[in-house]
Amino acid sequence: MFNFLKKKNGSRVFVVSIDGVPYSFMKEQIELGRFPNFKRFLDNGDVKRMNSVQPVISSVAWSSFMTGKNPAKHNIFGFVDQKPGSHDVYIPTAVNMTSDTIWEIMSRAGKKVFVMNVPVTYPPRHVNGVMIGCFLCTQIEKIASPSSVSDELKKMGYKIDADAWIARENLDQFLVEVNTTLEKRVEAMFHYLEKEEWDYFHTHIMETDRINHFFWEHMERDNPKYAKAFFDFYVRVDEVLGEVEQKIGDDVEFIVLSDHGFCTIKKEIYLNNYLVDAGLLKFNSSPPKDLNDIHPESIGYSLIPGRVFVNLEGREPQGSVPLDKYEDAREKLADVLVNLKEHDTGEPLIREVIKREDIYEGQNFDSAADLIAVPHDGYDLKGNVNKEVFGEKGPLVGMHTFEDSLLYIRNREIHKDRTDLWVGDLAPSILKLMDVPVPTDMDGVAVF
Repeated sequence: MFNFLKKKNGSRVFVVSIDGVPYSFMKEQIELGRFPNFKRFLDNGDVKRMNSVQPVISSVAWSSFMTGKNPAKHNIFGFVDQKPGSHDVYIPTAVNMTSDTIWEIMSRAGKKVFVMNVPVTYPPRHVNGVMIGCFLCTQIEKIASPSSVSDELKKMGYKIDADAWIARENLDQFLVEVNTTLEKRVEAMFHYLEKEEWDYFHTHIMETDRINHFFWEHMERDNPKYAKAFFDFYVRVDEVLGEVEQKIGDDVEFIVLSDHGFCTIKKEIYLNNYLVDAGLLKFNSSPPKDLNDIHPESIGYSLIPGRVFVNLEGREPQGSVPLDKYEDAREKLADVLVNLKEHDTGEPLIREVIKREDIYEGQNFDSAADLIAVPHDGYDLKGNVNKEVFGEKGPLVGMHTFEDSLLYIRNREIHKDRTDLWVGDLAPSILKLMDVPVPTDMDGVAVF
């Protein structure tokens, strides 16, 4: 066991987050005899299925995890969001987050924290300890606070993220990339586990999400070459989890979780083109370049994935729907969306359309989409403006699902009557484990 530095007082927590790993997948594979370490977790601890967030985007889910709040409070609504009063998009970072994170709350309570690679932790906020940012950073010299950690990581050959563009050209080369990135992450984790003093230690494995996006269908179809490579990767992840548990010992609270599930993409659906065909969206040019070409007569438009906005007067750049017609316009958009069907079979593609007030509440509510279209699994909703409605999937063959994230807490019994667990419940749960007061404005509820 590592003789890592530790504080003598108070509960300590070690978290490994495995991005995009489905509860159902892990349980099924354990029943088939795979993943012995996770099987032990299942036998000795509490493993539950959790819900993610809407829309099902890692940046949104992990923002809710680290704040315990819904997007209208933390202000991260998607992997891309629109600039206020504009159709120009930006990638939200930690700068855009309007809530404190659990590690800032812990820091103020005198706890020492170490956080590595959790999405939306770049630029790294100041904490009482070490913060290593995520894939949003492109320069390793800027990845960490304090900056001396950036220098150490560079010397170690640490990789910020696996380069997904490689997978679009060469899957074999991407397998090398994703496995190398994982090993560099693990090397850094164990280095700092021994070196740093901590009350809370969190390592995020993004590589599971990366391999799922490009290999999930190959796994499900039992591709003779790539299915084995996929499972070999997961075997290594399982080994890492076992190594972590062994090295932290029994006196540390140990949590493993994911942020969403996964499934194979059947088709890509371009919602803006569907709205054009329905007569609810018009453009000034043909083909349009982007959403800045919206014609003022438009009723609404979509932003990836499945976020639909009324073309509201005074809010949108070419807004024309008056406020007193807002509900009529939103109802019209919702009716059209729920009637989206597979053009060959007539199969409904949209499971439900959610009004923003049903899932969002907070100071950033006005930035939320007016509607969220939730597809049936396998139908990937896109926001491009110059595509046919129905498109064949590209190199990405896997997509996120809402209900199938997982949660493991060692030696803790999660409330048996909770059927609505979601990623935002972890923030108050972790603070409770560490005897840190839980802010009253959190939406999440402790799971034990």
